[in-house]
Amino acid sequence: MAKKLTRTAKKKEPDAVETSLSIEQQTAAFLASGGQVEQVNTGVSGQVGIAGPKHITLGNRPSGK
Repeated sequence: MAKKLTRTAKKKEPDAVETSLSIEQQTAAFLASGGQVEQVNTGVSGQVGIAGPKHITLGNRPSGK
């Protein structure tokens, strides 16, 4: 008789309350160690774009050579 395969249950993700508490504790530790929070205006990204625009070419058009 062949062995029956069993599946193990996936671990449940932590509740958002636990995550929020963790973030709050990390923020408090950061500020207590002398860190500062920088305010960024609405609509402005704090990330600097390194990569250029992503244009794709569809089909096999000649490149004009």
